[in-house]
Amino acid sequence: MTTPPGTIVAEGVGRSFRVSSAHTRTLKESFVRRGRLRSQEFWALRDVSFAIEPGEAVGVIGRNGSGKTTLLRLIARIFQPSTGRLQVGGTVGSLLSLGAGFHPEFTGRENVYLSGSIYGLPKRLINERFDEIVAFAELEDFIDQPVRTYSSGMFMRLGFAIATHLSADVLLLDEVFAVGDESFQRKCFGKVYEFKSRGGTILFVSHGAAVVESLCERAILLREGQLVYDGSSHSAIQEYQQMLAEEEDPAERAAGLREWGSREVSIGGFRLEDVDGRERLQYLSGEPLVVRFDLSAARSVPAARVTLELRDRSNGLIGSSIVDLAEIGWGGSGDASVRFVLERLPVADGRFTVAAALTDESGKKVYHRLDQAASFLVYPDADVVRGWLRLDGRWTLDPVGAVRATR
Repeated sequence: MTTPPGTIVAEGVGRSFRVSSAHTRTLKESFVRRGRLRSQEFWALRDVSFAIEPGEAVGVIGRNGSGKTTLLRLIARIFQPSTGRLQVGGTVGSLLSLGAGFHPEFTGRENVYLSGSIYGLPKRLINERFDEIVAFAELEDFIDQPVRTYSSGMFMRLGFAIATHLSADVLLLDEVFAVGDESFQRKCFGKVYEFKSRGGTILFVSHGAAVVESLCERAILLREGQLVYDGSSHSAIQEYQQMLAEEEDPAERAAGLREWGSREVSIGGFRLEDVDGRERLQYLSGEPLVVRFDLSAARSVPAARVTLELRDRSNGLIGSSIVDLAEIGWGGSGDASVRFVLERLPVADGRFTVAAALTDESGKKVYHRLDQAASFLVYPDADVVRGWLRLDGRWTLDPVGAVRATR
């Protein structure tokens, strides 16, 4: 029976790899140690089952090493399952890593045709869409240069343009929005939504909760190679964030993770204001800044503290403020509204973000963390301020020869 285009059915799928316990470095060592090299079996996926209908958009989430990319590579037919059965209907377009499938010595033009032939498309169809692909990737001036000369952003743009413009029934995306400027990312999202509206099937790997929820109604959660949840994207993301609750600084932050925690107590309604309570996204340097957010406790907790962090455009920490909530009157249960007032913004110019963390008293257990809770712009005031930090000290003029006490 033929699998309908866009359908994906996995039944007990597993994939194992042989991993050598010793790394052979020289030709001599390979002969001397012949027959004595040991390897062990590693299961990247084990007994995974699900069914995806044509037109569904499904997120694939989980910790690093949980098997997300291996699953997408099986669906892309790069690997074959070691166990179980996997059926994929129709053609598959994939962007699993930057420039995957590109020949570094070929030009961008040649790689467009190479990728099209890998997808099994006739040259006539590639000719029809070539100009559109190049324009979308914004590579008109570089399309005849070898791709080894491309930056990582140019790689991503060309790969994404090929994957989304050539006819496919299934689109596989693995953290593809981590590279590129903000305007191109918006354009990529628009293209993905267009693909979805045409009835294409999407599998999307990302650590970004907001992106997964906006694109996918459903999500699959993997843990150590096994499927532990398959349901609404919102519930799957909550399960995933609870996995990270015991870590202050999960490794997944480098891949785009921006929110996690056990959610025993959670932060909501986060906003920036002026002193009169009006919401603000822009400030003059030196103006007061007010942070307001709500606390909601699913159950009583013995103690909790809040940390606010001010970070620059590159996510570097500028400063922080910490308060034990008991000190300002919150008893560990029920809902509450919290307000923090910074009398004078100490930064001079630029874009900044505020991160918020709600933890236990030790700071080890994370109830809820928002790595980018809010973003705002600061403009210089009328005074001449150089650099990004204000030095708001107090100036005085002392008489010449005045004696100062030194002890």
